[in-house]
Parts: sequence; C-alpha cells; structure tokens
Amino acid sequence: MAETVDSDDDLSGDVYRVLVRELGEDMAAHFVRMRRAQDAWERERRPDEGLRERKKRATRQRISDIATALFMVRGFDNVRVADIARLVGVSEKTIYNYFPTKESMVFDLADEGIERLVSALRDRAPRQSPTMAVVAALEHDLDRFLAVTFEGEGFLPAFADMAFSHPALRAAWMELRERLVRVTQDELAASLDVDPGDPEPMIAARAVVGLEDVWFAALRRHVEAGHRGDELRDRVLADLRRAARVLDTGLWALDLLAQGGRTSAQLRESAKAAERASAQVVATVRQARAAWRETTRVAREASRAATREQRRKRS
Repeated sequence: MAETVDSDDDLSGDVYRVLVRELGEDMAAHFVRMRRAQDAWERERRPDEGLRERKKRATRQRISDIATALFMVRGFDNVRVADIARLVGVSEKTIYNYFPTKESMVFDLADEGIERLVSALRDRAPRQSPTMAVVAALEHDLDRFLAVTFEGEGFLPAFADMAFSHPALRAAWMELRERLVRVTQDELAASLDVDPGDPEPMIAARAVVGLEDVWFAALRRHVEAGHRGDELRDRVLADLRRAARVLDTGLWALDLLAQGGRTSAQLRESAKAAERASAQVVATVRQARAAWRETTRVAREASRAATREQRRKRS
C-alpha cells in the first residue's frame, strides 16, 4: 500500500500529484521519502541556512524532481523545459536560473558529490591513503542512501538506464566525471607538492575516481539482485573494498593471480619487485617535487620582478 503524504510537506502537494501520475503511487512515495531524507541531510549540513536560502533550495529540488520523473517516463527528448516550468509553477527563465541545461536537472547533486569527494582527500588523516579516504566517503554516501526505506526497487535501475542510455545525458555524465578527475588530480598534486600534469597524480586521480564507478555499479547490481538493508550495504562495501585493495597493492597482485601457481621463490621475487617499484615511485615523486618547487619559485620571482618593474614605471 502506498504511503500517505502530508499535504503540508514541501515535497508533496502539486509536485507529489505529478509524481504519482508519472511514476505511480508506490514509486512516487519512495521518491518523496528519498527527497525528505535529502532535505534533512541538507538542513543538518547547513545549520545557519536562512528561510530565503531554504526556499531557493526547495524550488531547485522541485524542479529536479519533476524533470527527472518526466524524463524517466516520457523520455528525455520528449520533455520540454516549458512542460517542466508549467508543472512546477514557475517561468522558463526561473528554470534556467537554477539549471543551465536539461541535463543538469538530472545530475542536480553532482557539484555536491564532487566537493564531498575532494574534501575527503583534502581532510584525510596523515597516514590515511587516498584510496581509503575515498572508500570512507563512499561508505558515508551509502549509509545516507540506505537511510531511506528502499521499497521502490525499480527506481535506481530505471534512473541508471535513463542516465546512461541517452547520448546527451551520457555525455553530460562523462563531462562531470572528467571534472571530478581534474579536481582530484589537482588535490593529489597539491598533497604531493608536484605538478598536476605529472604522471603520478594523473593516473592516481583516474584510479581513485574509478572507485565511485565501482560503488554505483555494485549498488545497482545488488539492488537488482534483490538485496536490501544491511545485506545490501555489506555486499556493496565488500565490492568497493575489493577494488580498493587492488589500488593499494598495485597491479602486480593481479599479475600473480593471472600467472597461476608459483613457487615460494617466485612469490618472494615478485614481492621484492613490487617493493623496488614502490621505491622507484617514491624517488621519482621526490625528484618531481623538487622540480615543481623550483618551477614555482622561479615563477613567483618573475611575477615579483614584473610587479616591481610596473611600480618603477609608474613612479
């Protein structure tokens, strides 16, 4: 039986009726529960949020809710911005004030997700690896997701099908992913004090961002398999940690598995090779750090010299 929704709730009323019409009562009720939980998280994250800011956030959320529901049911190309504006009760100009494109209405939480992942890297403990910092952040995201009673099991697969099958949405998703890679690369380079264009932060950023792909794929797969609650959480985290172990041990571990049975001497030699490779990485990064510091020092001195010359010419 579908959940009864309080008519005074910001996520009900006209918005809820549209969701019911487009998604059905059960799925609409799940959608509302999910958004209520999101609103609670946002209020907790923004304890000093004023009424004006909260209303703007609620309007943005209603636009995204209506748009996503319409896209899932009618198809992305069959929904006009004018249709969304009419159902939400705002002008098309207001829609574009909140969302520059139709695609951004689907990925409305992307900016928050990027900032959360980068913050996890920036604020990690001194001895915590980037891999485990991202795992901890994704574990927190999973707990937030599972805080909603998951009765609308069809929602996640339907959303994923829509987001990854349509060319424009898939392109928008890839653009967001590339942006996440770039900011992750910059953050890792800053922590190492090396050039962001160096190969180490470049490959590390792509590997770390790949953990989010594993997280979402595992979540979808286990939801479709019928797992819920603690069992779903355990299975998703198990997959995520397996992927993280590959990153933290290196591809040599996969090579051992691929080669099959080996003698103890061969295994010891493989371990020594991995240690030598690790030492080479450390040495290379140290050299890159020294070069980057020298480059930035020269650039700063050149900038200061240019500033002094400009002041001399003005005097």
